[in-house]
Amino acid sequence: MRLKWIDTLDIAIELDETHPEIDPKKIRFTDLHQWVCELPDFDDDPDRSGEKILEAIQMAWIEEKD
Repeated sequence: MRLKWIDTLDIAIELDETHPEIDPKKIRFTDLHQWVCELPDFDDDPDRSGEKILEAIQMAWIEEKD
């Protein structure tokens, strides 16, 4: 599956599996952006993200952790 920025829940699941030691409540958006772009299944333009998208990914990751 090729992940795009709009796949916030799938990205959050992948991030949780890739970085289980990370508390998503305490991440910086710059780190989050980098980690998303580094996901093997991620296939979208890195410049197409914004604060709203990163916030949605962070919230999905927090929910996935809980």
